[in-house]
This record gives sequence, structure tokens and C-alpha cells, in this order.
Amino acid sequence: MLLLPWWIYVCIIGIILSGYMAFKTHQQDKEIDDEFIEKEGQVYIERIELERQKKQALVEQQQELQEEQSVG
Repeated sequence: MLLLPWWIYVCIIGIILSGYMAFKTHQQDKEIDDEFIEKEGQVYIERIELERQKKQALVEQQQELQEEQSVG
């Protein structure tokens, strides 16, 4: 078991722990980024929907004006 000096084993354990912590931190950052992207996407979709409703209301208003002009 002790074919190498003890400090080499400590270094190996440190490297393994460092890799594990880097992986764990990367996963947490990815989750946070995904949540942020989801929220921003939802805001964008809501803006598009509002613009679509405004455009539809404007088209309906123009159609009503054209009907009034053709009748009157």
C-alpha cells in the first residue's frame, strides 16, 4: 500500500475532490442558467402575445371603420 510517499496520496485525493467539486459546481451553474433562460423566454413569449393582441385589435378596428364607411 505504501509504495509511494504519503503526500502523493494526499495530492491524488485532492485532485479527485477538486474534480468532484468542479463537476458539482458546473451542474449547479447549469441549473441556474436554465432557470434564467426559461424566465427570459417566458417574458419574450408574453411580449409577442401582447403585440399579437394589439395587432389583432387594430385590424378589427380598421375593419369596423371600413364597414362603417361602406354602409354610411
